[in-house]
Amino acid sequence: QVRLVESGGGLAQPGGSLRLSCVASGTIEVAVMGWYRQAPGKLREFVANINSLNFTRYSDSVKGRFTISREDAKNTAYLQMNSLKPEDTAVYYCSDTRFGVSAWGKGTLVTVSS
Repeated sequence: QVRLVESGGGLAQPGGSLRLSCVASGTIEVAVMGWYRQAPGKLREFVANINSLNFTRYSDSVKGRFTISREDAKNTAYLQMNSLKPEDTAVYYCSDTRFGVSAWGKGTLVTVSS
C-alpha cells in the first residue's frame, strides 16, 4: 500500500496562508488525492479532493479559500490555504484512494491563531 507523508503545517495568523504537501511513496497517477481534517473533539471531515483528470471538489467551508492541486511527476498533492480562519485549526490528513481502497498519512497540524 502506498505511504503518504504530509508537511507544511504550522502556526498561521487569521487571514494568513499555508501550503500543505503530501508526498506518496509511489505513483499517484490513478489515485484520487484528498485532504481531510480533524479538529479537537470533532470527527474527521472532508476538505477537498482531486482526481486523475484534475477535477476538483471542495467542502463548502473552504470553497473559494483553499485550492487543491497535484503534481504526478513528483507523486505529490498540495493544499494551498488562504484567508485562514481560527476554525480551520485541525490536523490535516492526506488520502490516496484507488480502486476503492484508501491510504492515509499521519497528518500535519495547522493552528490558526493571533
